[in-house]
Amino acid sequence: MTQPGHGMAADIAEQPAGFARLLDGPHATAIAEVAAEIAARRPRNVLFVGRGTSDHAALYGAYLTEIRLGLPVASASPSAITLYGARPDFTGTLVVGVSQSGGSPDLTGVLSAARETGALTLAVTNNPESPLARAAELSVDVAAGHERAVAATKTYTAELLALLLLVEGIRAGDGRLPEAERAALAGLPELAETTLADRTPDEIAQRYRFAPHMVTTGRGYAYPTAREAALKLMETSYVPTLAFSGADLLHGPLAMTDTDVPVLAVVGDGPGGKSMGDVIERLRERKADVLTIGPAGRLAVPAVDERYSPLLDILPLQKLALALALAKGEDPDAPRGLKKVTSTL
Repeated sequence: MTQPGHGMAADIAEQPAGFARLLDGPHATAIAEVAAEIAARRPRNVLFVGRGTSDHAALYGAYLTEIRLGLPVASASPSAITLYGARPDFTGTLVVGVSQSGGSPDLTGVLSAARETGALTLAVTNNPESPLARAAELSVDVAAGHERAVAATKTYTAELLALLLLVEGIRAGDGRLPEAERAALAGLPELAETTLADRTPDEIAQRYRFAPHMVTTGRGYAYPTAREAALKLMETSYVPTLAFSGADLLHGPLAMTDTDVPVLAVVGDGPGGKSMGDVIERLRERKADVLTIGPAGRLAVPAVDERYSPLLDILPLQKLALALALAKGEDPDAPRGLKKVTSTL
């Protein structure tokens, strides 16, 4: 019988290898081909759809798309299509479904309806034979391999990297990344190994094991990380955790922060990180228990281009969620009430 947390720990440790797998060889080539096809079709706008962890990856894809491609982006409301029977005109729209399993009926329903009403559809999934992949015109395999724990870790970062390669390939026009970009990304596996070697998350978990609730925050590319970290803490340690953009935190929720509420703030080197300066200052004025994640943070990660930082920033937070669950006597491999595939309509 394996020890509690062994599966999640193994999944977390495999992420550098997952990065390397996507950055070179047939998977990289396949993503480049999909990117070139999308570039040739010239969509006018992009709609993302996902649930849970994959929705956070889709949010990262949305930031990339708006900033790097200059295309309007929206998030789909699956129930409008699957429950209410809406059939919007998706002509000229790229509709991207992001799902680890590719088995959620509502996501498949959105892509099927979108394809029928004029969209170019793309599935980004860890299961290329899934219903979602079959429903889409194009498909990207994130190639994360079997995930042992219910709580997603390596499939999340694989989705992030696949979306990054996809968007940058579309921007290039022919799917091929510029050499400078390729060289920078080639160092990601080693940087991930360095980040995962840090034992600090284990120490912090002991400090936070009795926290009644927590807050996560970040801006720009860091906001999806804040949301994913909150989900991991809730589903593995059962600690109520609220995620806010740094801007939204200042518009009211700041009032609930105090010395008893740990605030995990993702602070990078780019515009998003710099904009968090005022947020951190206001939190400290309230004597909040602030833990920063970033190049200068207590949970330290290497300094990289802000576009790449979500691939690294989430790693110590995954380790923190794992360590906190174990410190509280829980089994993060099998959270209560959860299954790997959640069926929603």
